[in-house]
Amino acid sequence: MTSPDIVIWLQERTPLGILADEVLGAIASEMTEKIVPSDTEIVIEGTLPEALYIIKQGRIEATSNNSKNPALCCGLLPGTAINLKELLLNEIAPSTIKTLTECHLWVVSAAKFAEITNQYPEIAQFVSRLLAAELAQLASAFTYEQERSLELRPYLVTKAQRGIVGSSRYAVKLREQIREAANNRKSVLVFGEPGLEKDNIAALIHYGSASRREPIIKINCGILQVSGADLFGRVGGKPGLLEYLGNGTLILNNIQELPKELLPAVTNLLQTNTFTPVSRSGETVAESRISNVRIIIVSEKTISAIKRRIEYAIKVPPLRVRKADIRSQIEYYISLYARSRGLTKPAVTPEALRRLQSYDFPGNLKELESLVERAIVQAENNRELTEEIFWAVETKKKRFRVNLLNIYPGLRRFLRSDWYPDKINYGITTIGFAFILVVLFLGPQTRDKNFVLNIFWDWWWAGFLFLFPFLGRIWCAFCPFMIYGEITQKLSLKLFPRHLKKWQREKAEKWGGWFLFGFFSLIFLWEELWNLEDTAYLSGCLLLLITAGAVLFSVLFERRFWCRYLCPIGGMNGLFAKLSMTELRAQQGICSATCTTYQCYKGGVAKGEGMETNGCPLYSHPAQLQDNRDCVLCMTCLKACPHRSVEFNLRPPGIELWTTHVARSYEVALLFLLLGGIFLHRLPEMKVWLNFNFNLSFDLSFDLTNFWQHLVLSLLALMIPVTVPFIAYGLMLGFCWLKNKINKNINNQNRRLTRMNADGTSISIAVVKDNLIKPRKFVELSYGYLPLVLGGNLAHYLRLALGEGGKILPVAFTTFGLNGSSLPILVAHPAVISFLQGITLVFAVLCSVILTQKIARQSLRSLLLQHLAIIILGVSMWAIIV
Repeated sequence: MTSPDIVIWLQERTPLGILADEVLGAIASEMTEKIVPSDTEIVIEGTLPEALYIIKQGRIEATSNNSKNPALCCGLLPGTAINLKELLLNEIAPSTIKTLTECHLWVVSAAKFAEITNQYPEIAQFVSRLLAAELAQLASAFTYEQERSLELRPYLVTKAQRGIVGSSRYAVKLREQIREAANNRKSVLVFGEPGLEKDNIAALIHYGSASRREPIIKINCGILQVSGADLFGRVGGKPGLLEYLGNGTLILNNIQELPKELLPAVTNLLQTNTFTPVSRSGETVAESRISNVRIIIVSEKTISAIKRRIEYAIKVPPLRVRKADIRSQIEYYISLYARSRGLTKPAVTPEALRRLQSYDFPGNLKELESLVERAIVQAENNRELTEEIFWAVETKKKRFRVNLLNIYPGLRRFLRSDWYPDKINYGITTIGFAFILVVLFLGPQTRDKNFVLNIFWDWWWAGFLFLFPFLGRIWCAFCPFMIYGEITQKLSLKLFPRHLKKWQREKAEKWGGWFLFGFFSLIFLWEELWNLEDTAYLSGCLLLLITAGAVLFSVLFERRFWCRYLCPIGGMNGLFAKLSMTELRAQQGICSATCTTYQCYKGGVAKGEGMETNGCPLYSHPAQLQDNRDCVLCMTCLKACPHRSVEFNLRPPGIELWTTHVARSYEVALLFLLLGGIFLHRLPEMKVWLNFNFNLSFDLSFDLTNFWQHLVLSLLALMIPVTVPFIAYGLMLGFCWLKNKINKNINNQNRRLTRMNADGTSISIAVVKDNLIKPRKFVELSYGYLPLVLGGNLAHYLRLALGEGGKILPVAFTTFGLNGSSLPILVAHPAVISFLQGITLVFAVLCSVILTQKIARQSLRSLLLQHLAIIILGVSMWAIIV
């Protein structure tokens, strides 16, 4: 290339092009072309430059050890003059210049360049102008950075407060999700309940990423301008936060509070990484701009329009499912608070820890932190934080509960002993039940001569009906049917080793209840048509039939499949046990935080104070029970638990029926079957009552000795009482529909009148609110009849218990052919029996009314028809029983 060509090249390609042609010609005459191989250092930082280099072709990079000036590290383009300022000012090189590829350079030695600059002072003036331009550029950049800093400062997140504390699977998964989100620049949604420090998780994502040196800001969406100018900037005006952030991170906090007008712009930003500055009315719409900002959205609940455009979502688990991390969280907060105040770190007692683990923490981590700080302040200089200090920690499920095992340690020892229930069952019940069956089949066949029949119908029915409100399914803990089933199961496994069948829970839950309903219906008819109450061998056949079902299903299935799903007596027990004032439960916090073996459920070897057991016979976990239906009070869980989690609580009777209860249609069917059973047992009394009260012109000659008439009347007795609740509910639906329609019509008419105002003035018209009445489902309201059904059955059997039960001693002697006429008897006066029956029915009616109100949570007026149905049924029972 000739000298004139070099001059043209310098004018077109380099900053030296503003110099005169004569000066450029002098420089060009001294320039030589040099080919430098790749990976060669042509200038070394901290040394005097040897020549002026002008890049003709190739890639060159400047690096520097000066961390305070990152601008010194950059790539150099063709046409760049290297060492120009340093040669004129006689300075050392500020950075190292290295070739990345093979490069072609124009080179002018330092000595030659010094001669040229002495000959032409214009070169020095040019460099001065160049330095002034750079200085102005730096000043402008500094002003921009200062403005940027001022704008971002109110929103800056300077650091992450803390990492994820804990070692549970939830904590481990959360840390993995944070690391995964930090490894890319995709938009992230962090959502969960209040108090979970979700904004701290967003900060962890940013400071764990490669962009950690870039700024991160957090904006509450509730304070954003509706126009979006503070976020997107204005056309021809002040830039927005997105532009100031550059490559930083934007946390949009509480996205559910975002103004609706901004939702399309934000979704577009998430989807396309572009935004449009806000323009005033009349101005042309600005062009879209590209945003390099990384967006993290923090929310308590998701918005579908936003979530669809988010590339990565993190759901933060609430503290109630991370009970295993509570100990670590408490230790962390105690250390944090004690270190900041210069205090000695106190310890947390095991009782206090268990109490904290049993609490659900609706405020999550924020609530736990404030709770720990308050406890340290209250403890003052104590070295332990005891249970009493955390007095405010109480779960909703534990309200109004008193743990009887803590109040009476002797009760705990007895329930955990070998006597309860195993020694009683296998030492007494098995032999006693076999003896009972022998007496029923071989002894006298009437109730006045067979003491077993007397015990079964006079004592047992009234006794265990009376126990339901106090001890629930306590009978099932000593039930002989399943004891023989378990004995048969163990013997069959020993003689024929095999794996028992697993429970088909879905099918059993769907059809088991209807099976026991049908079985119970047949038992009722059998009892009435064949007079089981006064026929010993038939009563024995009934007991054998139920025992056969227990034995058969124990041979086929694991544990007590028959007892949980198919036993008619167990189904009735589970229904009435819902009214009990006691319950067996476990502390959910301790079970989820401390237990890893689930020995109470699965069984296992002895561990700590936990004994070796085979697990819950009904496959129920005490921490997950919704009511008393599936708990037989066998205390297996109490014996197996090594953490003292199991509690035997005193509680308001039937509280779960209006709190956590789940209604089941087959239970309602069984409930009304038991209601019909009360009337079935009083067929003779019903005939007398109807003839006496209605003075019928014809005689209702119920011939109960005729099998088919007796069968028809029995079916009618089972079905007719059930129609009363159905009719009451149907009328309730009709009245609700009518009232709702009237309210709607009144509102519509008033609105039309307001619109038709002729003179334009407003008329104040009271408009009835659209408070539409929505009655609860029939299966839910039906549980309100439960106390009435229990009370009616108890009132029926009080006649036998108080009228015949006291003759047990002479009847026992008569059973074995002895004369017991001189033995004492204790029989209540008929007036006393009637009085107790009446009191029982009145109390049952009142309890049913109260329970209905609790379940429905509606006004007394809206439930008046169901209350009337309860009273009608109660009065009819009074008529045929009392």
